Amino acid sequence: MSDRAVKQLSVFIENKSGRVSEVTSVLGDAGVNIRGFSVSDTADYGILRLVVDDPEAAEEALRSSGFTVREDDVICIDLPDVPGGLAGVLKLVASAGVNIEYVYSLVSTYVVINVADVDRALHLLSDKPVRLVSQEELAASAG
Repeated sequence: MSDRAVKQLSVFIENKSGRVSEVTSVLGDAGVNIRGFSVSDTADYGILRLVVDDPEAAEEALRSSGFTVREDDVICIDLPDVPGGLAGVLKLVASAGVNIEYVYSLVSTYVVINVADVDRALHLLSDKPVRLVSQEELAASAG
């Protein structure tokens, strides 16, 4: 691995309720801080991709809890927070003939959760200690 690459963990999980929560609980109990993540799924399984502060401890904790984990090297870029910032970087990579397989963001505490019933989830979270972020707030926080 280059000293500039970042380690990403891919955790293979069944596509059923509570599995992402189990992974994040294992990491929290191990004292591992998640810096960014992405979840993709099919009908039967999902892949939770994670960048964490201590990949070795994370991998050990997940494997000892029965999860299948793969480690890969990825690139992390600090994008300028301006319109077209991401497009400019992706254009540089693509013009060099390097295929981009996927992209996701890190570090921000804002996360998007896609659920089957948005209205129900919003109602359930309305009296919980969770701060919901509006579209207007996202628009106002740029640049």
